[in-house]
Amino acid sequence: MNPTTLLKSDNPIYRARLLRHRIGISLSVMAMLTGLMFLFWILTVLVINGIGAVDLDFFTKTTPAPGSEGGGLLNPIVGSLMMVGTATLISTPIGIFAGIYLAEYGEENRFAQITRFVTDVMLSAPSIVIGLFIYAIYVANVRHFSGWAGSFAIALIAIPVVVRTTDNMLILVPNSLREAAFALGAPRWKVATMVRLRAVKAGVLTGVLLAVARISGETAPLLFTALNNQFFSADMNTPLANLPVVIFQFAMSPYDNWRELAWGGALLITFSVLGLNILSRVIAAAGQKKG
Repeated sequence: MNPTTLLKSDNPIYRARLLRHRIGISLSVMAMLTGLMFLFWILTVLVINGIGAVDLDFFTKTTPAPGSEGGGLLNPIVGSLMMVGTATLISTPIGIFAGIYLAEYGEENRFAQITRFVTDVMLSAPSIVIGLFIYAIYVANVRHFSGWAGSFAIALIAIPVVVRTTDNMLILVPNSLREAAFALGAPRWKVATMVRLRAVKAGVLTGVLLAVARISGETAPLLFTALNNQFFSADMNTPLANLPVVIFQFAMSPYDNWRELAWGGALLITFSVLGLNILSRVIAAAGQKKG
């Protein structure tokens, strides 16, 4: 027997540490398996209850009238895509430029430190509070619900995610890269945008995708802003149908057809968010390999 192995086996301190290590690993594995079990349980229930509603009519027909058969979720799908797309166009440049500002001036500017603190608060703010805020400052003043209001609400949810992701990614850029750019005479704004940002573009894109996944299933803010529309509409200045609110209303209804469509909508959102998360991981891993 190896003398080192014999020495370790006779050492009570080593045996105690090894026992604690094994207990910790076992608890970690059990926690992981528990989480995966619930995840697969949720996905299985969604597939079993929702797959029957997903057909061609599901994507090509509008929501049915109460008590009628057939129909689909064309109008809420289009409405959700319009609002999420608008919110992404609003939140992405604001979040990226704010993240650049925090990374460049966060340690030397008190305003930047306050901005970082407010961003952290917004990350944990309940989405219903943001919905009420947009309702108070926009919906109540224009006196009608609209897709624009819904886009503003979910954009406020997405902005902190993009800001913090961009900030964290830029901090990871080595100082030697920045110093080399400064040595070549590049101004600070160009170093921040053309050197630092380009070096972590995969991580920033991952943050944008995570923000999109975060806002895709938000319901509470849309109840106070976009509300709903039973008919097809592409006018962002009117109440706009959207998947989260339609799922909420149909799931609470007494009609079997509506409940089946609600399961189909939940299945669509869940797998869309799952796909965005997987895509963000793939992009992040590709960026690390390239780097």
